[in-house]
This record gives sequence, C-alpha cells and structure tokens, in this order.
Amino acid sequence: MKFSRSLTIIGVATLTALALAACGNSSSNSATSGTGNVTVAVSGFPIVKKPLTMSIMAPSMGKTNWSNMAALKEYAKMTNIQLKYNTPPTSDFSTKLNLAFASQDLPDIIYAAGSALTPANEVSYGKNGQLVPLEKLIPKYAPNFNKLMEKNPAIRKSITTPDGHIYALPYVAEDTIASWYIGPLWYNGEWLKKLGVKTLPKTTDEFYQLLKRFKTEDPNGNGKADEIPLTDVKMDVARIWLMPAFGLLSQDVQNDGDKVIYAPIDKRYKAYLTFMHKLFAEGLLDKDTFSQSDDQKNAKGQADRLGVFANYFSYFTTGRTTDQAMNDPMWQPLTSPESPKPVIAMSPRINRADFAITKNNPSPAAALRWVDYFYSKKGSLFINQGPEGYLWNYATNSKGQKVKVMAKGVTSTNSEDKRAEISPTYGLTAPMLTADWDADTIRAKADAPAVSNFTKWVRNETKEKIDPYGRVPFPLVYLTKDEQDSVAASANDLKTYVEESEAKFITGVTPLSDWDKYVQTIKGMKVDQYVKVYQAAYDRWKKAN
Repeated sequence: MKFSRSLTIIGVATLTALALAACGNSSSNSATSGTGNVTVAVSGFPIVKKPLTMSIMAPSMGKTNWSNMAALKEYAKMTNIQLKYNTPPTSDFSTKLNLAFASQDLPDIIYAAGSALTPANEVSYGKNGQLVPLEKLIPKYAPNFNKLMEKNPAIRKSITTPDGHIYALPYVAEDTIASWYIGPLWYNGEWLKKLGVKTLPKTTDEFYQLLKRFKTEDPNGNGKADEIPLTDVKMDVARIWLMPAFGLLSQDVQNDGDKVIYAPIDKRYKAYLTFMHKLFAEGLLDKDTFSQSDDQKNAKGQADRLGVFANYFSYFTTGRTTDQAMNDPMWQPLTSPESPKPVIAMSPRINRADFAITKNNPSPAAALRWVDYFYSKKGSLFINQGPEGYLWNYATNSKGQKVKVMAKGVTSTNSEDKRAEISPTYGLTAPMLTADWDADTIRAKADAPAVSNFTKWVRNETKEKIDPYGRVPFPLVYLTKDEQDSVAASANDLKTYVEESEAKFITGVTPLSDWDKYVQTIKGMKVDQYVKVYQAAYDRWKKAN
C-alpha cells in the first residue's frame, strides 16, 4: 500500500542550518566507485569534490519544474551533484519508464517509481543487468538506511529479490498512523452518547447488539426510522476491519504462523460471510453497500444517518469539525468464537521500488550517498520542507525556543501547494524516512502548538486500538519469473470471483448453503498452485538476511 504524507502546518520542517553545517565537515575517508573514476566521501558533504552530473527520472505532479525546486537546488550545492531531470506526468510515468527500459535509454537514477516499477520488472531488470545491485554498497554508502534495516529486519527481507540482491530502496514510514492498513471504521460518537454507550463492543455479538440499537432506538433523534447502523462502499474498508474478528486479515493469501493459506476458502471466512449476511438480512448493513459511491455514503453521514462508517477520518464523512470528530471513536478490534484474541491488519510501513540505480550511472556509490541523507531525520525534514525562506522561517516563541513558522504568503490552506513548488516529495512516496517529528513542525505562529489536539487524539486511538493487536497480513515478497508466469492469470480470476461471491453471499443472492460449491470452484481455478507459489516466496522472505 502507499502512504499519504501531507506536510501542512502539522507536518515536519527542515533543520537546514545543521545540514549546511555538515557541508563543511566532509569526512576525509573516501573511496573510488567501481563503476567509474569518481571519488566519493563516505560521510558529510560534499559527496564528491569534483562536480558530478547524473540524470534522474521521476513522476511529476505537474505543479512546478523540478529544476526550479528550492530543496533540490540547495541539495545540489550541498552534494556537488547536479541532476538532469526527466519528469513525465504521473499519468504517463509507467509507460515512459517501460519504454526507457525497452530502448535501453535509461536515466542514471529512477526516483519515486513506486508501483510503476513492479516487483516483476524489478526482478527482471535486475537479473538482466539494467539495475545495479545495492546490497554490498549499502553498509558503506547508505549508513542511515542500513540502520533502518538493522532496526527492522523485515525491511531487508521485503526488498531482497529471489536472486539475493537489493535493486531498489523503499519509502519507510515510522509515523504513528502509518500502521493503518487502510483508513479505519469510525463510530458515530453522538449516537453512542445518546444511547448511553460507555464501552465499545469487543465481540461480534456485542457489535451486533449495538447495531440493533442503532437501528431501533432513533439515535439521531429525528423521529424517523432512517438510521443506517453500518455502511461502506463495496466492503473495501469494512472487510479489512471485520474479517480479523474471525481470525483472517486478507481476502487473499495470509500466513498463519509459517503456513500460507488462501483466506477466502478457510472456514473462518464462511463465518465472516455468515455474520455479514445476518447484518444485511436484518437491515443492519446498508442495502446500498455494494452499489453506492463515496459521495453518496458521505451524504448519508452529513445527514446524521450513519452509525459505523469508513473513511480516513470520520469528519470526512460527517462534515463535523475536528474537535467534534474527537468524539467519534476509532474501531475497536473484535473477537469471536473463531478468533478469541483480538487481531487487526497492519501495514508493513514501507513502499517498495522508490529509488533504483541503473547500469548507466557513473557512480552508484555517489547516487546511494545522495539518497541516504533522506533516510535520516535531518535529511527527511530538508527534502520535505526545503531550506529556510521559502515555506518557513525561524522564529523565537515566548518560551525562548527556536521554532519554524510559516513564511510570508504561506497559510494553512495553501501550504501544500507552496510545498509542491519546492519539494519533489509532494504527492509521491519518495525514498525517505518519515516519523512523528513534532518539534520540527511548521506553525502558523511561534506560540502555536506543534501538533493539533486532533492529531494527538488520532495517534492515541491508534496506539490503543491498532498497535497492540496489529499484524501484517502477508509480507511483501517477490516471485521468480516462473512463479509469476504460473499465477498471473489465476490471480486476477481469483480476485474477481471472490469479490463477486462476497457480495452475493452477503446480500443473499447466493445462499450460504452453496459454500462447498464455491470452494470447489476456487479449487478449480488452480488455487492450490497459487498457494504453493506464495508459500515458496514466503519461505524465501523469511530466510533473507
């Protein structure tokens, strides 16, 4: 999954003064790259003494020319590395990148490719020598990123291809809410208050009983039986939060311990479908769930007709203020006879393929040093917020603390548009580290709080309700070429059939008595081979180090 990194007033800001100080402190310990006669400093700035030019290809959000971005211009001075930019629009980037590989007209660096550089292509381009393996260079030339892998071994496992190489670096998120697998379900706090509910449901039965109260006790107080206890759009969010109540975290493969299973034919999935059909049949699940749009769902929320609903934040649906939204509790993981311990799906906290070096690069070591700075706190703040004088300026608050405040012309409503003019990370999952660096936020005024009360509340909800119970449904793995070929067709067919069947089972179009027939149909779609492939990929992932 990708991560949103909106850096407005409550986002992070740079420590440019420290970064510039580092420019004058370049380590004398240097090494010559094996791909060219380039001497690269292993620490400090500049990275190279003699000016070095590299070409870079990246998707553009279309806000401004990358050559004019203040963060990149300043970083070129710090590093002594100049970049030539090829930045197709995001809508065309995947096509342009594939053409570059096909024609061998490759840039030196591929930046923020994300899903455009698919795992399959990463394996293929690496194997045929178009991408440079990085694992031997990382300890020396990417110490910040190396520390992240040591801290979280799953990162190394998740970016190591079947041939044992690392061809691309990821975006790494340590922000509190980066643990979300998808935007949560939220309870309507006004309804809970009206019904005197003090404690959220912890079991599927308690949840069912609460939904019945939402339906029958007029919690919106309008005298009409118009309440919709639970809603979603095609179950895309709700299933992620409700399936774990039955011990399943994915509508695809998941690992139960070290055993890979296909969740949609597990007996626990039948229990999930049975429960959801019960809700639908009794009018507790919105009858429009499989047909409505997000806008239609949100309109119901703004009319105060929803009890439990999905969105990134509750006020996106209800239209309430952020202060009011703090009364809408985040989903509490449920248990059931099938799953007596609470568990919830959690994000792996990385987005792969965000920085790759091609065979044309004159100095992979220098390129790796160039990006490694962004895996540190100072570097991440710098590339996100740029140097002083554009998005922010230093100011001293009433406590005598030096803080960052919005520069002239920057407001809470236009700060992201302004950031798009100076930073290449706008709108992209760029190769970098992010975290809750509250002391470095950009404030409207020097004495304004670093973080809003709403942000603090959301973090606390996450720490209480997701972090203790979170588990990644299935690790990020790579498949070999043969494995890709063996599952490519069945993967799409399985996904389509399972989603269509889910809707039919829940709405009653297909009776649950047809479960065995459904399972046999899936088995006929080569699901056993599908699971076998992912078991092998999981086993490789676990052994990678």
